[in-house]
Amino acid sequence: MDHLSLAAELAINAYPGRGIVIGRSEDGKSAVIAYFIMGRSANSRNRVFTAKDGGIITEAADPAKLEDPSLIIYAPVRVLDDQTIVTNGDQTDTIYEHLKKGKGFAKALRTRTFEPDSPNFTPRISGLVKVKAGEMKYKLSILKSDGGNDASVERFFFEYPQPVAGEGRFIHTYRCDGNPIPSFSGEPQRVRIAGNIDTFTNMVWNSLNEANKVSLFVRFIDLKTGKAEDRIVNKYHKTED
Repeated sequence: MDHLSLAAELAINAYPGRGIVIGRSEDGKSAVIAYFIMGRSANSRNRVFTAKDGGIITEAADPAKLEDPSLIIYAPVRVLDDQTIVTNGDQTDTIYEHLKKGKGFAKALRTRTFEPDSPNFTPRISGLVKVKAGEMKYKLSILKSDGGNDASVERFFFEYPQPVAGEGRFIHTYRCDGNPIPSFSGEPQRVRIAGNIDTFTNMVWNSLNEANKVSLFVRFIDLKTGKAEDRIVNKYHKTED
């Protein structure tokens, strides 16, 4: 099957919302993780990514302008031993706590549902990457409403135990812009992953819609050493409280 161009997929979609890309670098030496956020409202755009405890958190770019923090302030990336969790909400913490207790990724997400932001009912997207003994494997999930029905959740889980070099999967919250915004549908998209961390970061950031993009996080994890290299790009700058 042909790989989609991630740059092209992003360029034709003005509002994919929040997105996760996970895969293996072109040279096969690194696990690749990317997470981006976009925003249409002033509250959603008032955010930056900040490194913390081996992962990242979202913060208000201007704390004085922060309105409802419930669905926009969270830890998108957390690390537990050789596992990296990436999500678009506070389910990061749910997954972390379940893994810490020896419970699984899917079991954690079966305790959660989509976001309560009627009428969009934004899906919760999540990923888990494990790097061990020179190899990697990863999982993805999406929790979404059943056709906009707030009383019915659909939970989907995808596993990739043998990632191929230069290939990844892309999942995002929205198919496109709209009112209400239509949720992502189908399997995570198979996309090409090319270049080093800077090439890849620049490609993703430059491909996102200029009016709606907010922040991007990219991590390359060396499969041999487990060492992570990160890039964070924020459209807005943090101001002091």
